[in-house]
Amino acid sequence: MTTAANSGLSTRLRGFRQVQRLAYECAEAVAARLEPGVSERQAARMQREWLRERGVRDWFHLPFAWFGDRTAFTGFRVPLQFFPTDRRLTPGMPFILDMAPVYQGFTADIGYSGSLGTNPVQDRLMDDLEAHRELILREVRERRSLREIYEDVDRLMVRQGYANRHRAYPFGVIAHKVDQVKQRRWSPHVFGFGTQSLKGLAADALHGHREGWSPLWSRYRFSDHPPQPGLWAVEPHLGFRGTGAKFEEILVVTDSRDSEQSAFWLDDDLPHVRRWAEAK
Repeated sequence: MTTAANSGLSTRLRGFRQVQRLAYECAEAVAARLEPGVSERQAARMQREWLRERGVRDWFHLPFAWFGDRTAFTGFRVPLQFFPTDRRLTPGMPFILDMAPVYQGFTADIGYSGSLGTNPVQDRLMDDLEAHRELILREVRERRSLREIYEDVDRLMVRQGYANRHRAYPFGVIAHKVDQVKQRRWSPHVFGFGTQSLKGLAADALHGHREGWSPLWSRYRFSDHPPQPGLWAVEPHLGFRGTGAKFEEILVVTDSRDSEQSAFWLDDDLPHVRRWAEAK
């Protein structure tokens, strides 16, 4: 268990953990319903409907689903290629479900990797992601710059024989800050992103620019600063010959001088963490 779990989470962090668990519960429920012939659009709609039935009315971004070589972002060049398509599942095909619901003002952004039946390549990718989770936490606690940590993740991927696929995301981000948003009866979205969350990210970007930090964690110069206290949705994404895998979850960064309290994963009771624990 994390230090936070042992000492008791604050009311605010419990809100974020609740929505993160809700999102992963959705991912597992939808993954269990996937079958040959289901399209990415259908899988994305299944995620939306499952979460709306449980009270979600706002989003950091609407759900995504990627199948086959799209899990490795093969050929992705423009943002529109991230949106769900008519690609349909076949036996053995890898998939990634990605959703970012806002519930009672708290935000989560998660990624869930799986396959329709056995896929040894994706299984290996998932096993090797454990080292990235450990590296990221260790180096954030060491207060290395976000840019340096990104580069160390990149080097670990190369040693493992994989390609960095989070580099294909807008701005090449491996993570971004998340926060609470104001609850509204009706929350519009633009190009799949909730307007309230975008306003919050823009405000963070403006505030950070004045103080020399960015809410986006990337390999570029704007991330050449120590970890900023707050909540970060972190998503290392590995690719190998048309197969991709990732996890995405919240990392809590504080200004505590105590190493374990200075940074910790919000929750260790998540599907990928349980997977690694069961394998030991």
